[in-house]
Amino acid sequence: MKYSRATNYALHTMVYLTLTPKGKAVGVDQLAKIQDLSPTYLSKILTKLVKAGLIESTPGVNGGYSIAKHSREISFLDVILAIEGNTTLFSCSLEHDDLKNGECLIENVMIDAERKMRSELDKKYIIDIAREIEKKNDQKK
Repeated sequence: MKYSRATNYALHTMVYLTLTPKGKAVGVDQLAKIQDLSPTYLSKILTKLVKAGLIESTPGVNGGYSIAKHSREISFLDVILAIEGNTTLFSCSLEHDDLKNGECLIENVMIDAERKMRSELDKKYIIDIAREIEKKNDQKK
């Protein structure tokens, strides 16, 4: 299973914005430069994060993007759903006329596994990664 590159960039952007001091907005050009991306491509990702209510966009010369919610509340799953949407990863493609209720037993296994994965991702918070980065940076000093 593989998430899109957009999800990768969104997660990195969220960690960076979490590390940014409160009240300071970061411009799309700076965020794009850090990840070696096109600002146009990153803008599409940022738009999804804004629509999901995870970040805020401030217009103007000193504008940019900042964390919208208290960063302790933003899980990996929140970011993934903002970018990938809320669709299942697996869908049974075969008809099961031989079963009484027509259910796909393989799909049941896959949906259960996905439910467990979502539960784990919902317990992992962006702030925890940001704290690890801060701790490692403090140790280097």
